[in-house]
Amino acid sequence: MRTKSLKKNKINVVTLGCSKNVYDSEVLMGQLKASGKDVVHEQEGNIVVINTCGFIDNAKEESVNTILDFVNKKENGDVDKVFVTGCLSERYKPDLEKEIPDVDQYFGTSDLPLLLKALGADYKHELIGERLTTTPKNYAYLKIAEGCDRPCSFCAIPLMRGKHRSTPIEDLVTEASKLAANGVKELILIAQDLTYYGLDLYKKRRLADLLKELVKVEGIEWIRLHYAFPTGFPMDVLDVMKEEPKVCNYLDIPLQHIADPILKSMRRGTTKEKTTKLLKEFRNAVPDMAIRTTLIVGYPGETEDDFETLKNWVKEMRFERLGCFTYSHEENTHAYNLVDDVPDDVKQQRATEVMDIQSQISWELNQEKIGNTYRCIIDRKEGNYFVGRSEFDSPDVDNEVLIDASQYYLKIGEYADILIEDAGDFDLYGKPA
Repeated sequence: MRTKSLKKNKINVVTLGCSKNVYDSEVLMGQLKASGKDVVHEQEGNIVVINTCGFIDNAKEESVNTILDFVNKKENGDVDKVFVTGCLSERYKPDLEKEIPDVDQYFGTSDLPLLLKALGADYKHELIGERLTTTPKNYAYLKIAEGCDRPCSFCAIPLMRGKHRSTPIEDLVTEASKLAANGVKELILIAQDLTYYGLDLYKKRRLADLLKELVKVEGIEWIRLHYAFPTGFPMDVLDVMKEEPKVCNYLDIPLQHIADPILKSMRRGTTKEKTTKLLKEFRNAVPDMAIRTTLIVGYPGETEDDFETLKNWVKEMRFERLGCFTYSHEENTHAYNLVDDVPDDVKQQRATEVMDIQSQISWELNQEKIGNTYRCIIDRKEGNYFVGRSEFDSPDVDNEVLIDASQYYLKIGEYADILIEDAGDFDLYGKPA
């Protein structure tokens, strides 16, 4: 029988949480590979690195359960070492070290060089854009900034990710070029706040300038914007969106709430009137833009009147895409000083009501698409369907276009013109045009 010392180390990176974590894991894996390490993503390996999420209760619980699961495997001899990194580890390191001491080492969100050293690898500064992507080959996330300077009362992200730090335009173009050379056709731009991009480096908002450079990258056909903030939105971005076919007519702008007392308590720096005006400006500038937003219900002090205001506004705005979360009471945030006074069952009921309204809006908007042809990227084959998306849809969170694989053949990772024949609440059904 082979002894443990002869076993070739294989590092398994496990990713939990948001697209920013996916990106960080890919950078980690790229660094490990450059040091000659055998690295896999969410497969079997005798050394495990868990990239955790610490954003809200459910995410924290999933992260802790995953750590406990691998510690158990370590005790059983199925894995040799367990390392923990990411947001949960950044936020609760002393508690985790005390509660789960069998983890070999804990690292924070900015400890990549130390984590690599623990894994027997060197941090290579010259590896701009060298990543092992874990998404389908046709799209990749491009993180243009780290951290956040916004003072939102409910959010723990600045505690875990620090102040806003933009990545220079030339580095992002280099990274995009390398991704395109590997077959990536769609860039999904991510940051805690895209609209703040450039203020720290260039003393002005330069998201539009960045887009103008990225559209020049050969091989990139779609560029999608995620996570904008409603105050200080750089309106020149809309001009680029209108003029540049590569920039998708799509914007993810989490608005969180609309009742003025709640917006004030949330420290969002805006009002119902200002937000509604901004959305109308979006629609006027780019009439066929798909706007995705996310909302929080059950925030401390949210009254029935506040909730009615929110529901009526959702009906009025008719967002193409919308997600709804229940408020999570996070320690060390400004809102933690408030009384978490909306009962859990009421929070859940309110979220359900909002999503029921959105489901009907989505169904109505989708019916209008029947008979139209859309350029779609084919992400994967699932069961009897090829699964694609139009420029109005982001992976994992938005509508999908389903094409019957028993009747038609499509190449995964390629674009195809799809005629929409039928539509449900969140899915479209079509055939090659």
